[in-house]
Order: sequence, then C-alpha cells, then structure tokens
Amino acid sequence: MCGIFGIVTEKEQNLGPILVDAARRLTYRGYDSVGAATISGDKIDLRKDAGRVDDVAARYNLQEMTGQRGITQLRWATFGEPSQVNSQPHLDSDGDMVGAHNGNVVNNVELREQFMAEGMTVRSHNDGESCIHAVERYIDKGFGFIDSIRKAYDDLQGDYAFVIGRIDDDKLYAIKKGSGLVVGIGEGFTCVSSDLPSILPLTRKVIRLEDGEIITLWHDRVELHSVKDGSLIEREPEIITEEMGAVQKGGFAHFMLKEIHEQPKVAAELLHFLENSASVQVILDKIKKARHVYFIGCGTSYHACMAGSVYFAKYANTAVIPVLAPQFTAQYLPAVTPEDVGIFVSQSGETKDVLNALQYAQAAGMTCFGMANVIGSTLSRVTEAWLPLCCGYEISVPATKTLTNQVITFLYLATRLGRRDVKALDQLPVLMEETIAHTDPQVQALVEDINQWNDLYSLGYGITYPTALEGALKFKEVTYAHCEGMLSTEFKHGPLSAVSKGFPVFFIAGPEDVPLIVSGINEVTCRGGRAIVFSEYDERLKANASDLVTIPTSNAAFASLLAVLPLQLLSYYVAVARGFDPDFPRNLSKTLTVD
Repeated sequence: MCGIFGIVTEKEQNLGPILVDAARRLTYRGYDSVGAATISGDKIDLRKDAGRVDDVAARYNLQEMTGQRGITQLRWATFGEPSQVNSQPHLDSDGDMVGAHNGNVVNNVELREQFMAEGMTVRSHNDGESCIHAVERYIDKGFGFIDSIRKAYDDLQGDYAFVIGRIDDDKLYAIKKGSGLVVGIGEGFTCVSSDLPSILPLTRKVIRLEDGEIITLWHDRVELHSVKDGSLIEREPEIITEEMGAVQKGGFAHFMLKEIHEQPKVAAELLHFLENSASVQVILDKIKKARHVYFIGCGTSYHACMAGSVYFAKYANTAVIPVLAPQFTAQYLPAVTPEDVGIFVSQSGETKDVLNALQYAQAAGMTCFGMANVIGSTLSRVTEAWLPLCCGYEISVPATKTLTNQVITFLYLATRLGRRDVKALDQLPVLMEETIAHTDPQVQALVEDINQWNDLYSLGYGITYPTALEGALKFKEVTYAHCEGMLSTEFKHGPLSAVSKGFPVFFIAGPEDVPLIVSGINEVTCRGGRAIVFSEYDERLKANASDLVTIPTSNAAFASLLAVLPLQLLSYYVAVARGFDPDFPRNLSKTLTVD
C-alpha cells in the first residue's frame, strides 16, 4: 500500500516537522519503514530506515531536515524485506535525483536486471527504486523530465504512484497509475500525497489526479499533463469541507465499511504480486512432494484455510487438511513427519495459537510456510517461505480484506498447482467491485427485519460452507447476535427445531449446488422460517427463497468468494442499526497474543 508525501516551498526552510507530521498521518498506509529526503540547490539530504515513524524520526533527527523541497515515504513492504537499504526514498545512480512510490511495480525483478546491465547503480531490491531508475534511463538519453516520466510509465507495470525531484531544480514531479494521488495548493507552497490526511492540515484546496496524469509542482502553481500525448490538462481545484476523521476513513462512516470497499483494489494488487513472487513456486514444489498438507489458522484465517482445501481438491486434485491451530497439536502432531507440509495463516503474523502450532510442527520436522499481512511479523520471519497478503493496514478489528486476500492466495496456489490459467483470476477484482455495488442496496433493504432477531443461522454446502462460517462469524463479531454457521445438510439434524415464524436463515448457494440448497430452503420455509439466499441469480432459487440477494454470474470458485461480500455488508449495517461501533467490537482484539 505505502504512503508518499512531497512538498515544494519558495525557499529553503525547516521542512522536517512538516514531513514527520505528514508521515504520522499516513502511518495507516505503511509501518515497515520510514524515510525523508530534502533538496536544496545541489544537495540531497536522505535519511531512512526500517521502523515506525517516531522511532526513525528520533534516530535520524528528521525534525531538523531543511530544504526547498521535501519527500517522505511510509513503506508497507512487498519487494525487498524491511531494511535501511530497501527503505524509501531512493536515489538515482549519481545521487542527483530522489523519489519514492506507493503501490507495486510487478516487473521489478526484470527491470532491476535491465538497469544493472545498463550500468546503473541499483542499491536495493525495492520497486520504488525501479521508478527512479526508469526515469533516469530516459534523462540520460537526453529526454526532458516530463517525457522521461511518460516513457518510464510504459516500462513500469502494475499499479503505483511516485514523486520525484532533482538537484538544481525548483520543482517536484509526480505521476498516478492505479494508486491514489492528491495535490494540495497552499499559500507559498504546493504538495502531493497518496491521501488527504497528510494534506488537509496544510491546505483544503486540492486537485485529485486521474490515472495516466503527471503533475509538476512549483511553490506557487501546478501543471497537469497527459501521459498519453503530453498535452496540458485543465482542472480546477476543489475545496475539501469534511472533518479529518471522515477523511481518514475515505469518506466512509467507519473503517470496516472503507475496508470492505477496498477489497477489489487490494485483490488486484495481490494478484500482481503473486504473479511475480518467487516464493509461490518454492511452496508449490514442496506441496507436490508432500505426504500430507495442512492449512492451519484460527477464526477468519481458519475459514480461509477451509476454502483453500476445497480449491486444492477441486482444481489441483490435491487433498489438504484444514485445521484449527490449537487442535493441530492434539489431532495431528503425533503423526507429523518431515515429509509433511503446512501453511500457517494469520492476519497479524503474531497469533499465539498459530505460532504455538508452528513451533511444534517445526520441532517435528515439518516444512512450514506462512501467510500473513504484516511484514516483519514473527510468522514471516520464522517460516521457510511466506506470502504477504498485500492488504495494507486493516484498522477495523473484524477482518474483511485480509480474509478475501487469504482466500484468493489459496485459489491462486491451487490454480497454479493444477496447471490452470491464472490469468482468469484477473476478473475477480472487477467482479468484487460489481458485487459490492450491486448487493449493497439489496442488503440494506433487509436490515430492519434482520435487526429484530438475536438468533440466526448461516448455511452453506461444499465450496460455500467456509463462506457460511465466515458470514456467521462476522455477524457475531459486530452485531453481538448469535449467528451459527454450519453445513446446510446438517441443519435438519437438530437445529431445524429452532425455526419459528419469520426466523431468518441465510443460505449461501453455489451455482453447482442449487437443487440441494432448494431442498434446505423448503425445510425452513414450510415451517414459517425466512430463507435469505446469497447467490447468483437462478429461477429455482427465486421461486423458493423468501429473499434472494444476487451476486454477478461467474463460476463456483468465484461465487463462493463473492458471496462473503454482502454478508460483510449485512453484518456492518445491522451493527450500525444497533448503535454499535463495528470497528472496535467489545471483548475483541486485532492481534491475539494469548493462549
């Protein structure tokens, strides 16, 4: 995800406090490393390191940095481990240009090899440095700065934005391709940032950039150009009136809702990353040779493991055992051998139950891999290889985008292992965006009636069973109502007795399981219950269900993932209707570090 901020002033001044404050306001976008650079005349002062804002600021006296222009960056690591050399900003080969980026340059590995072959000085493994060298390549060929950025744009694959400046100049330049970028215009300065929170304390006069646009910043004006043909773009600034709290939430009422809406974007970034991750093949090679394969997690992560086991069986003809981390030691550890492989899954990378199981598994000789959202977490450091979830900072306690990216990672691995077309997965982010937009009003129409009940069921079958469990967990977490998730065919073996007039039962129906789900629906409706179905449109479901919340038509694998989105939305809206804060449910913590 990452966060960048740049500022241009009329003359040299103490920019340190401005840069540090901007970095603090962007911390939600990255927390692995921090850096700042100031430019004055023919000098660049660059200070950076792994760590959090206040620690790095104190260690390197960032508050004392002076210059006419300044850049700061908060990194959420993907390419290159958190370290001083991989921290941003980065210099070009000669040290006369400096810049930083957010997003992912997915052809980073290939570009680094090209730059080194061309004689450039490549100091890190970080893709932010590739942005600088991509511009340097054309500057060295005699192109002007704007044209060099335009050509670099064609070389850099992925979604990103970057800001760059050079000595003996009085400007900064920035470009947007997929990642956020906003410009601020103030009295005697201009600035640019990934997001509004770092700009609004300075000015409320902003210009929002679109993809394929380059901005040039002087201290008293800005100029916008098209990447396509270099033409000038006219755009009037707007005045932001929202309060800072709303701005930090992206205009959403809560972080949970914001993070639900961020899922298509982070899914796309994850898929870009996986396509270029060397760890993917390492993990798959081990799985191919394994005697037994285990997916191990807790809570939401366990539900992702269950979905992954279905994907591996269905698309890679590989049996996988999904297991709750505390149960792993009792149920499977005595039988574990060095021929076995485990993938340990944790949003934070610090979940105590998962780390306990990992420790025992490693002692038994199991090959252990990790999946987590936090670079530098224990899980990322002690496993043989690991895959980041590429979600950025998830502030709301209930997991939303980390769940979907865990599931997508398992689907990607199963698709690769089964020698299927991974490019087909590129449709997912678009389908996710359509699902959120299409189901939001359908879900809101249910809230008033659902809100009257404190006991519900969420049922799925086969590939949608993990979705049903996750939907029930979200509902419990934020509404405090009891919602039990279970296999739909098990409902008649006892729980059906709970059904009374109007009693709500959620059914998550995969396109391959409609006849079976119709049978379950009628077991509920003939007893006066209310069967609310989440699925693709199907006449049979429409005819039998009390309510049908429709998701876009795709396939069984995608449908099971897409159906979790309206369940997240429903949980959110019911929680708000009850007056609860969905971001911070009572009794729960984002990172569980106790047994």
